[in-house]
Amino acid sequence: MSTAKQHAIDIVRTLRERGYQAYFNGGCVRDLLLEREPADYDVATDATPQQVMNIFPRTLAVGAQFGVVLVPCSSAESEVASEGASRSTVEVATFRCDVGYSDGRHPDEVRFTKDPREDVQRRDFTINGMLLDPLRDEILDFVGGREDLKAGVIRAIGEPSRRFAEDKLRMLRAVRFAARFDYKIDPATFAAIQQLAPQIRQVSQERIREELTKMLTEGRARRAFLLLDESGLLREVLPEISAMKGVEQPPQFHPEGDVFVHTLLLLEKLPAGSSKTLAWGALLHDVGKPPTFRVAPDRIRFDGHVDVGVKMAAEICRRLRFSNDETDQILALVHNHMRFAQVRQMNESTLKKFLRLPKFGEHLELHRMDVLSSNGILDAYEYARERMNSIPPEAIRPQPLVTGDDLIAAGYEPGPRFKEILDAVEDAQLDGKLTSREAAIEYVLHEFPA
Repeated sequence: MSTAKQHAIDIVRTLRERGYQAYFNGGCVRDLLLEREPADYDVATDATPQQVMNIFPRTLAVGAQFGVVLVPCSSAESEVASEGASRSTVEVATFRCDVGYSDGRHPDEVRFTKDPREDVQRRDFTINGMLLDPLRDEILDFVGGREDLKAGVIRAIGEPSRRFAEDKLRMLRAVRFAARFDYKIDPATFAAIQQLAPQIRQVSQERIREELTKMLTEGRARRAFLLLDESGLLREVLPEISAMKGVEQPPQFHPEGDVFVHTLLLLEKLPAGSSKTLAWGALLHDVGKPPTFRVAPDRIRFDGHVDVGVKMAAEICRRLRFSNDETDQILALVHNHMRFAQVRQMNESTLKKFLRLPKFGEHLELHRMDVLSSNGILDAYEYARERMNSIPPEAIRPQPLVTGDDLIAAGYEPGPRFKEILDAVEDAQLDGKLTSREAAIEYVLHEFPA
C-alpha cells in the first residue's frame, strides 16, 4: 500500500474515532474502482474545518472558507516511508452545499452540511461523485457513478448547464476525462457544452492551459482535440488550431490530408507522460500554415510558414501564460522543425550547432512524429540520430580555442567585431580546420587584421 493511501486511511480512521463521518471522495474513488493508482487522495467529512484543524494541528488552511483543509503526513510517517517516497498531503473537505456562482468558479456562499448526499450533488461528474469507506471497503453512490463507470460515460451530476455555470472549466474537464478513459460524453452533457462553449473564455488562461496540457500529455491527445473541435471549445480556446481544418497540403509531401488531419495524426503519437514542451511543440509546429497558404503554379505552398508560426506560437504562449523557459523551448521546436530537411547537406559546424540545441531529443522526436504523420520517410531522422550518437560531446561543444582576453592581448579593441571573430573561429574549430590555440590565433590575425 502506498504511503499516500495509508495516510488517507489514517485520517479517515482518526475522524471516525472522534465521532465524525469520513470517506474517500472524488477522483481517487474512481481510480481505485478502475484499479489505477490515484494521483492523490481526498477525504470528505462532516467535521468543520476548525474541527479538522483541532484534530490535526499540522494542517494547512488553504481553503478553509470553502471547507477545505490540507493534512500533510507527519514527519515521522515521512521518515518511515522508504524508497524515496515524497511527503503526501491529503485534502480534507467538509460536506457542503454551495449557493450561487457569480464568478463562474467560486460559490457565493458555502453552507456546511451533515449529509453526504447533499455534498455530492455539487460535484462535477457522476464518476467523480462516489464516496468510499476505506475501512469497510464500501462504496456510497448517490449519483449513479458506478453504473456510468461501467458503461464508460461522462455525465454531469444533475442539470449539466447548472454544473457548467458553477465552473466553466468543467467543460474542458469533461473532454479530458472522456479522452483519458476513452469514454463517451452523455448526450445531454455534451449538448450543454456545445451551447455554453463560448463561456469558456471566462476561465483564467492559466487554468485553460493546464487542462489543455493534461489533454496533450495523458496519451489520448488526438481524441481530446477531436472532442474539443466537435464540442465547439477548440475555436474558443485555440482558434489558431481550429483554423487548420480544411487547409489543404501538397499531396506529394502530405498524402494524409489537410493541416488539421496531419496535426491530429501527430498528436496521436504523443505517448502518456510526454513533456509539456514537446506536446505543445507538436500541436503548434504547423500553426503558421493557414495564414500562409497559397496555390502556386507548381503546387500548394506555405511560404514563410515557419517564421509566421513562431510569431503565432509566441502569442499563444503569452496568452496562456507559459513560463519564459517553456516558451523558449516551444518556439525553438516550431522554429527548427523544418531544418531536418537539410540535415544531410549541413557542413560540420552547422550540424554540430544544430545537434547541441537545448533538449535536442525533443527536436528529434518531433521530427520523427512529423514524418510518420506525413510521407513516412525517416532518412533525415536516422542520419541525425546516428550523428548525434556518434559524435563525442566534447566535439559538439568543444572548449574555445580563442577567448575575448586572447583577442585583447593580440591588440584587438573590444566591440561588436569580437562576436564575429569568435564565431568564425568556433566554426573553423567545429569543421576540424583548427585544432590548437596557436593555429587559431594565426587564423584570426590572417582573416581579421587588427
